[in-house]
Amino acid sequence: MKLTAPLVFEPLYMERVWGGRKLETLFGKSLPSGAVIGEAWELVDRAEAQSVVHTGPLRGSTLHELWTGLRTEIFGARYAGREGRFPIFFKLLDAAEKLSVQVHPTAAVAPELKGEPKTEMWYVADAEEGADLYAGLKAGTTREQFEKSLQTGRCADLLHRIPTKAGDCIFIPSGRVHAIGGGNVIVEVQQNSDTTYRVFDWNRTGLDGKPRALHVAESLRSIDFADYEPQIQPPESAPLIECPYFAIERWDLDAPREAAPSGDFAVITCLSGKIECAGETFGPGHFFLVPATLEDRLLKPAAPHTALLRTTLP
Repeated sequence: MKLTAPLVFEPLYMERVWGGRKLETLFGKSLPSGAVIGEAWELVDRAEAQSVVHTGPLRGSTLHELWTGLRTEIFGARYAGREGRFPIFFKLLDAAEKLSVQVHPTAAVAPELKGEPKTEMWYVADAEEGADLYAGLKAGTTREQFEKSLQTGRCADLLHRIPTKAGDCIFIPSGRVHAIGGGNVIVEVQQNSDTTYRVFDWNRTGLDGKPRALHVAESLRSIDFADYEPQIQPPESAPLIECPYFAIERWDLDAPREAAPSGDFAVITCLSGKIECAGETFGPGHFFLVPATLEDRLLKPAAPHTALLRTTLP
């Protein structure tokens, strides 16, 4: 099959108690009427959720069908031996209110907890004045102190708080306790996992009016209690984030640039301005996949101050 355009997928919108409507106002997303949307799942290959191609000759195909049936054509021959599902999960998060304090288990701990490890990256696409996030522990915090803070409802006092602004980026490896503060809109790139253990939820109720479930024992088993005060990733880092699960670069696109060498794929997230690729134009908050066999692979700025994230699979 000859592909002549990038692949665009239909977002899956998830209602969350902490969500809002900014994905509509900032990025023009067609959100369900009246719903409080916290997450847009932009590319996902899970048993319970599938991204579906929106346009073109592959319209209606799921991401899993592409990964299993058109691996070489879409993703490249060097991934032919990979097993399982497409290994990266892309989201947009609208945190109108703060998220729970949570942790994802490490690869060493996940099997005994019957969960999946999850390492992720947050890129702040928009932040209100005074917005913040929490990542890791304040220097010197012990497990005993942390457990006592849970009993007194003062858990946040021991977390490392970081003020945020648009353009900030931070790495969240499995085992790092974390929370997103209210007023942030975030691009999240993560391992294909949906295991989250909530250790504290600010004493609030869920959408059903009941307290949301906590997973204190699992969280305490998963938290890295030697993980102190991680820092925002410098914006000039090249790559921005690189780990065994994904590699992410931020490009200020002031001239045409190849999305990836022929035979490799890339997932592009427009941050600002407009991007043209193979005759299609994409604005802020939109994701597209440049297939390995697409001939016209150039990303062209179609507006001033165009910036993007480029994600590849190691």
